[in-house]
Amino acid sequence: MVWVSPKTTIDDLGIDLLQNIVSRLPALSFASVGCVSRSWNNACSSVLCRPKLSSACSFESTLQVAVQDVVNKVLSEPIRPHFAIASIGPRFKLQETLQLIAAKLSTKVPLVIDYSLGIVVKNVVSNASKETWYPDALLTSSSGIMLTVGFVPGLKVKPISLLRQIKDPRTLMIDQFVTDIWEFSTSVSGHQSPAAIMISGVPQADMDAVMKKMDYAMAPETVILGGCNLDAADEESVVAVALVFVEDSKKPPGIGETKFHALLSSVLSPVGPSYKVDCVIEYRGDHDYLHGKVLTGHIEGEGPFETIDKQECTWIGITKRRMRSIRQEDAKWTTSLSFHNVVYHYRESGNCAIGANVDVERGDTYRYYNEDPNTSQSTVDYVSNFMRSLKQRSTNSSDKWDGSSGLIFTCFSRGVSFLSKPNDADNSTFLELQEHNSTRACMNGCSGIYLIVSYTQKT
Repeated sequence: MVWVSPKTTIDDLGIDLLQNIVSRLPALSFASVGCVSRSWNNACSSVLCRPKLSSACSFESTLQVAVQDVVNKVLSEPIRPHFAIASIGPRFKLQETLQLIAAKLSTKVPLVIDYSLGIVVKNVVSNASKETWYPDALLTSSSGIMLTVGFVPGLKVKPISLLRQIKDPRTLMIDQFVTDIWEFSTSVSGHQSPAAIMISGVPQADMDAVMKKMDYAMAPETVILGGCNLDAADEESVVAVALVFVEDSKKPPGIGETKFHALLSSVLSPVGPSYKVDCVIEYRGDHDYLHGKVLTGHIEGEGPFETIDKQECTWIGITKRRMRSIRQEDAKWTTSLSFHNVVYHYRESGNCAIGANVDVERGDTYRYYNEDPNTSQSTVDYVSNFMRSLKQRSTNSSDKWDGSSGLIFTCFSRGVSFLSKPNDADNSTFLELQEHNSTRACMNGCSGIYLIVSYTQKT
């Protein structure tokens, strides 16, 4: 307890005590206090000086109540919202949810909302992690909302939309989308490529083509991640929305460096040799979903033939080399890897059928993959080690690093089904394979991407 004499004003309190007081305020009061005086603003800036994510989840069946619950929770502590991400159950409408959240936070806060097929939660009593997803029969009646609000000092955030052409709705304006990102990044940071891009698209769109073009257009250091969970019915012209994070070249003195690290996780294990595509045969069924392509190929290289049971392989990874360009730029070769479901195996010939929209050509190479829990389990310590390395770097060097914030972008069916221990669902620790580098891939339906936000204090 601190005794204050009648003649003592709050301005007479020490900076440590003032910081202790403002650190206990909810976001709205915290914002008001920062406007009182320079000393109070400095105290607030000292309390909120690193990247911060605040999340809340509600399963209320009434949208208005659910939104009020999550907004109250994320704003119950000091934070200045620089962006917001919301995932909702199929029962709620995207546009209505967008309007309600924007009215609570501010229409100036960049906000992206998409649908979720489930959540990964932690039991507050047992501390055990569990994956919960909505069965098909409950999709239309499932409610719930997860809201995450982020504070990223030294960065500017802007939502940028990918649109369809009006005259030909099947054609996506990818070049314009990339150009818009370039222009925003250049105007803020002086660099063409941003620090990170979180993108959400409609399931019907060819997001594989979008990601391939962005892979070509952006620098290897740019982290690109997201999924396909938007509702095309809400705004038919919008195919995808990207939250673009750019370092501010005019950030105030004293603000350090915020950096994004993406780590990839997959439960797939390669089986057998690599094959080279000899022929791609298209076939058509009675309905659109029955259309597809049949691949025939031979083993690549002169290695010994390895007998595998292709009937057990549910995925195929295709490595493609293509010429790509943006607008009038000279085209360049790019190499990418994408994973696709195997629709059918032809037992006698050994050929396989895949979806009709898969970009595959003669000369591409492919390999079969199995779903293997041991593959994911064997990499469970990687991100934990990465986090420890950040802390060790902070201890052993003059730069002070902090890597306590993060997001998980994961597909459902990665809980008990694929991890041998029931409690090893994806949020029990960050998983896995390798830090994001110049080799990018459109990940499969059992994958996860783990985003770590680190911060270096300026000395």
